[in-house]
Amino acid sequence: MAKITVKANGPYLVLGAEIVDETGAPFPVEAGKAVALCRCGASQRKPFCDGSHAKIGFHAEERAVALKG
Repeated sequence: MAKITVKANGPYLVLGAEIVDETGAPFPVEAGKAVALCRCGASQRKPFCDGSHAKIGFHAEERAVALKG
């Protein structure tokens, strides 16, 4: 099962998931290691985080909250 951790003012950390592009081609990800996906939009390694959020002072508008069902 995949686990996604929302880091405050940082990336999404993804563990245990296959990451593919729009054609279904997989991105090379080392098995058993978490990857950080950019959510600030400034990374030069998209879709992966390169730490740009810290350099640009990214502040997320939202927090991870439970959905009401």
